[in-house]
Amino acid sequence: MSSARRGFNVPGKAYWLAMLTLATLTAPALAGEREAALRRAVAWQVALDAAGFSPGLIDGAIGPKTELATREFQRARGLPVTGTLDKATADALGVDPDGVFIRYTIEPQDMEEIGPNPTSWVAKSKLKRLGHQALENVIAEKFHCTISLLNTLNPGKRINEMGPGDRVIVPVVMDPAPQPKATRLEVNFAEKTIRVIGPNNKVVGLFFCSIAANRRKLPSRDAEVTVVAPDPWYTFDPQMWPEVKERINTKLQIPPGPRNPVGRCWIGLSLRGYGMHGTPNPELIGKTGSHGCFRLANWDALRLSKLVQVGTPVKFSDGQNVRLASNKR
Repeated sequence: MSSARRGFNVPGKAYWLAMLTLATLTAPALAGEREAALRRAVAWQVALDAAGFSPGLIDGAIGPKTELATREFQRARGLPVTGTLDKATADALGVDPDGVFIRYTIEPQDMEEIGPNPTSWVAKSKLKRLGHQALENVIAEKFHCTISLLNTLNPGKRINEMGPGDRVIVPVVMDPAPQPKATRLEVNFAEKTIRVIGPNNKVVGLFFCSIAANRRKLPSRDAEVTVVAPDPWYTFDPQMWPEVKERINTKLQIPPGPRNPVGRCWIGLSLRGYGMHGTPNPELIGKTGSHGCFRLANWDALRLSKLVQVGTPVKFSDGQNVRLASNKR
């Protein structure tokens, strides 16, 4: 096992146990060329995720997001910009198909992440925490992947009926590579991306986001970060949610948790009502529009929060150099 793999994120699990399974694990329903292709694709996405150039969600399906993230990584490393996983790029990323899956043992803490899931906003406001809807959502978020990939890796298993001590096959999620603080962020409306610009004007990270469904609500001027708040409370203003049919005549305080409307982290901007934040529905990023803010996967929002600080400039662009199909990953 390469040293790059030694930082993988398997909370609470013994390192030696993962060592035993990484090289030999095979999902029962996969074999031959199909397994090799899935291992390669997932390993590619896992490595990009660890490098800070997010492929979106890890799903084993190479599409425009993975290719764009690859091109940005290649530019940052001075490699030929192809968007493909050539040998030089694979070596630079440390892609390891043989070590991309592990068996993860479900922990009591995972079950504690599941909470009541009322649809009423008033009922939500009465809770202490907004937990995940089901165990599959907990595991998918922990390992940055789609529920569909979990089902592919665990055929015949009903993850939502499992409990502590049960084991599931998941992609390895490595500890993120250390990155310098951002000197600015660049949001590209056409690509639905947030680029993290570091010292010497170098791109050190890339994250995908959802933007305002109504383009008239997109920011018309640049901004800066004014607050970074992990695990935030959310103020529900019924006037800002015209699609909600529930009769609510006052603002509500919605408690923290992964299913909070702004997810696990809020990065407020100097434009009133605008921010970058997590979401309880990462599989909808880029496919559905927001009320005006920039939605990221919870894990990407948390990672971005560690790269910015109060005063970090945020610039907006409607560049047309890359357009992604909204229904592809």
